[in-house]
Amino acid sequence: MTLPSLPFPRIAVALIALLGGLAMLYAGWANAQVEGDRGIAPLMVSTDINVGGIEINVTGDNAEEARQKGWREAQRMAWEKLGGPDLSDSQLQGLVSAIVIQQEETGPRRYVATLGVAFDRQRASGYLGSSGETRRSAPMLVLPVTVSGGTDLMYQQVNPWQRAWAEYQPGASRIDYVRPSGAGGESLLLTYGQTGRRSRNWWATIIDQFGAADVLVPIARLDYSYPGGPIVGSFTARHGPDNEYLGSFTMRADSPRQLNAMLERAVARFDEMFVEALAAGTIRPDPTLDRAGGMVDADIARLIAQSRAILARAEAARNRPTLTEEEASVADANAAQAGAAEGGEGASVINLFVNVPTPDAAAFDAALATVRGTPGVRGASVSSTAIGGTSVLSVSYAGTVDDLIGALAQGGYNVQRAGNNLTISR
Repeated sequence: MTLPSLPFPRIAVALIALLGGLAMLYAGWANAQVEGDRGIAPLMVSTDINVGGIEINVTGDNAEEARQKGWREAQRMAWEKLGGPDLSDSQLQGLVSAIVIQQEETGPRRYVATLGVAFDRQRASGYLGSSGETRRSAPMLVLPVTVSGGTDLMYQQVNPWQRAWAEYQPGASRIDYVRPSGAGGESLLLTYGQTGRRSRNWWATIIDQFGAADVLVPIARLDYSYPGGPIVGSFTARHGPDNEYLGSFTMRADSPRQLNAMLERAVARFDEMFVEALAAGTIRPDPTLDRAGGMVDADIARLIAQSRAILARAEAARNRPTLTEEEASVADANAAQAGAAEGGEGASVINLFVNVPTPDAAAFDAALATVRGTPGVRGASVSSTAIGGTSVLSVSYAGTVDDLIGALAQGGYNVQRAGNNLTISR
């Protein structure tokens, strides 16, 4: 009995068409994951001196006069907050680079607003004295998390907390913030689930992509009393791949109209917390995120140094019979010197970070070459590069921290110590 022939070509064509349709559906679904209004580009960082949260309530003969009067009063109040000397309104006007309207209500003769005042740093520094040139942190990736209504949101859609960080002006801050826009594939990479991961490879891949050295996670938990009612914000600061707790605080907005103003104040409060943690030595690059190589565990480095010293002494002993007395003494001296240079049996190898101001590429290259050429330095790798800011080097040194400070000082550097971290400058 013969079986009827099956239309294999037709079946194959149908399967190919079905697979092609599924592929198109998958491509459309994948494309939909990165489309939509979710990216907020951060504002360009300004070095102006910003004073925000100035509350104004003034009256005038008309709306425009009330506004101008309110702006002049805001300038004086902001200048007083900075502790500046007494200046006339015209002098202050010459120092102001911008008036930021945070919230504004106008009437026929009344002006009620919350304003921010930006003073030009170069012009204002002559009255304020030193603007406080202090050490800045290594580049820190900022991952703002919003917890509200049972959801944990980061960059999956535009939200007020992300906007508050994107619009923040950290020019005068000691923290070097790296703020993603959240557009495109960044919304798939930067999720709340990432903050709970402990894999150093995952974290190192992410921070390398954004040119950062570590991560800061400001969390905003927003609880709405009822639609249109008060909003209570519970804010928590965390740091690093281990989600280290730094501190928390609460704020309250009487209505959704005041939510943005509350979040702006919260961002400024977070900056204060991060600066305090930096001064205390809590915020510093995690050495486990450094994949540049060249760093060896202290115990392993000590064993290597000891083995090299033993080999040097054995070589000297083996060649002693064929050497004259003078040559033998020279060989012993060379062996001892080799042992000392490699750390010796009693010396220990320490690993630490060295912060270096690098205003340009030439300064970066010179600093790296100087540190690597410092006697006793076993290795120096780049932990983070910040041209125009402060770069961080991971240094392995055979000796003590005090010895390294002295060696760097002999190289022409001014050295400041904070725990086991050093900051060098010319």
